[in-house]
Amino acid sequence: MSSEKNSEKYLRIPPWLRVKLPTGKTFNNTAKLLADLNLNTVCQNAKCPNTWDCFSRKVATFLIMGHNCTRNCAFCNISPGLIEPLDADEPRRVSEAVSRLELKYVVITSVTRDDLPDGGAAHYAETIERIHNDHPECTVEVLIPDFQGDFDALKTVIAAGPDVINHNVETPPALYSKIRPQADYKQSIELLDRVKKTSKIHVKSGLMVGLGENDDQVREVIDNLAAINCDIITIGQYMRPSKEHPAVKRYVEPSVFDEYAEYGKGLKVPHMFCAPLVRSSFNAAEAFEEL
Repeated sequence: MSSEKNSEKYLRIPPWLRVKLPTGKTFNNTAKLLADLNLNTVCQNAKCPNTWDCFSRKVATFLIMGHNCTRNCAFCNISPGLIEPLDADEPRRVSEAVSRLELKYVVITSVTRDDLPDGGAAHYAETIERIHNDHPECTVEVLIPDFQGDFDALKTVIAAGPDVINHNVETPPALYSKIRPQADYKQSIELLDRVKKTSKIHVKSGLMVGLGENDDQVREVIDNLAAINCDIITIGQYMRPSKEHPAVKRYVEPSVFDEYAEYGKGLKVPHMFCAPLVRSSFNAAEAFEEL
């Protein structure tokens, strides 16, 4: 085994990334409510390190259109598998969860459904519209796939009127062939640009560090997002979900995340949310409020 592989194997998790185990009555009640409604969350499926925090505050990011994905991005814990038919009742159940959790800000994401003609855009729209109808005061953020560059599918989501459209670029373009082989960096930037140019919806994107990029490449991504007037940029530390996933190449110091934030602010990005435990949906309401 090479020295590089040895160093990856024994790369210790630094103290700033150690999180509390999920405990407490509110955490358990949130988990039970989601199970009762037969709803998936990216918190649980993606093994998010902030699950204990969010569930304890009665917050969750809903994962619609099943729990298996048509893609197999190297960093992601949501794996490919048997693709389920769309559940027509799912929008209603998401809306019921919004009621029972008393959410004022809801984040909805999905697996990627390249098997569907519209990539699931209509299902997104139905979910957004159901929440708008049932909870007119609720702010809705969607974290969408790229819809394989289908602008008509994107327009379907835009027409439903979410308050924020998020689409993560995830990593610098140099790593796409290894980390996101079924995606295209320029296509993702173009998607965000189209939202910005054709609507008044706030645009958000994010990436992870620790997959093999360097700081110059991170700044290049910030440059690209700033150039299309992205409203919110999130940057967090990649954490390996299992031994089957790529090893962490580096743990980025908290001070470097502060430098990323200052760099983005210097480019007039309205909100930079950068820290080791940041995820695109974590504290989404607070990030939106700061706009």
